Amino acid sequence: MACALGLEDQLAGVSHECDFPASVRGKPVVVHPALAFATLSPDQIDTAVAARMRAGESLYAVDETLLRALDADLILAQDLCQVCAPSGNDVTRVLASLERRPEVLYFTPATLDDVWEDLRSLGDASGTRERADTLIRESRARLNAVSARVNGATRPRVFFAEWIDPIYCAGHWIPEMIELAGGRDPLARSGAESVRMSWDDVVTAAPDVIIVAPCGYSRADAEAQVPLLARKPGWDALPAVRSGRVYAVDANAYYARPGPRLVDGVELLAHLLHRERVPWNGPRDAFRTV
Repeated sequence: MACALGLEDQLAGVSHECDFPASVRGKPVVVHPALAFATLSPDQIDTAVAARMRAGESLYAVDETLLRALDADLILAQDLCQVCAPSGNDVTRVLASLERRPEVLYFTPATLDDVWEDLRSLGDASGTRERADTLIRESRARLNAVSARVNGATRPRVFFAEWIDPIYCAGHWIPEMIELAGGRDPLARSGAESVRMSWDDVVTAAPDVIIVAPCGYSRADAEAQVPLLARKPGWDALPAVRSGRVYAVDANAYYARPGPRLVDGVELLAHLLHRERVPWNGPRDAFRTV
């Protein structure tokens, strides 16, 4: 969001997850994970996260020394997902220890409109409101163009998996993205948190299309998790499997992070649901038919 508003040169520090555009990867990293997520399987991650949250422990650590040295005027944080953010207590304690208190913007979007409102707030705080308004107008125009292309088409049933083991449905802005792309997800929770689903729920929904998009994972990592689903009873009988419409996608780039690239995510979904109507002009490795 900051870079989309032309603020990259003013970006003093980032989190360990900040990787787009690629040029920000050389910025000082202020937030680090407290767990070795890369070494854990999806079910182990789910168990470890639940245990730390029950104990009131953060999943991330703030480099207090670096944060003080950066002496930032503005800190951007999210207060939407406890799994993805340093605990509020940690952030509050660190900020209270700073000699000069920076302005803090906490983003808690649950819908696409909320994402645009956050972009406006960042524009107001950084003196780039005009650029934010332009970006929002352009984004909405692209979304309207997608809706026009899929208008009148039969809406396939979609299951969008935000986590694989255990299985979680789509939540927050994802169901809205699916609707805009010309699909419907009967298990999704629009504007609400993603929740755990049973495999029987998925079988009963009989999806025509399955989108494998585990939160925090790239397309290649998502693809590697598909065998966890393929071992489930009744997998081969699902309409999506029989018709070859199971797709692994880059959740990090297009779905899990509430920013301007969600528009790309809608365009990608529309292509996967209605290829005859909507082309995909983005990176070729954004999705893979699995």
